[in-house]
Amino acid sequence: MHKYRTLTLAMLCCLLATASCDSPDCTNHNPVFDQFSPDEKAYKDELVKQLTSIDRSALTYWMHAYQENNHIPSIQVRIKGNGICAIMVLNVQNSNQGIAQLLEKKGVSYIGAELEDLRFDIRQDSVSTAFMFQSVGGIVD
Repeated sequence: MHKYRTLTLAMLCCLLATASCDSPDCTNHNPVFDQFSPDEKAYKDELVKQLTSIDRSALTYWMHAYQENNHIPSIQVRIKGNGICAIMVLNVQNSNQGIAQLLEKKGVSYIGAELEDLRFDIRQDSVSTAFMFQSVGGIVD
């Protein structure tokens, strides 16, 4: 009997650990997001177009990946809501407000966590498009 209780408890813990840090699924219906990578200008330009045409307060943001390019950190964030299902690459150069620990751990154990009250700037010209991290109000694991 004790053996079954221990096994049941172990299975429950595994299930909770698996489910606790996972963003909800969404389905992309935008062909641009399928055709290009989140690092490419065409993808970023389409994302800017989508973000400026909707109410951004209904969006949710989920930690997807950490990356570095020339020792400059960036995070990939899944955006979900209002018909958008996309990945945004946020450059983290001038601010780490609310994500200092995430950066220190290079995103390990934060994948799938919700980034509440995410603030970012959009910098766009004919040559490049960039999303610049400003702050996050909280991280929900």
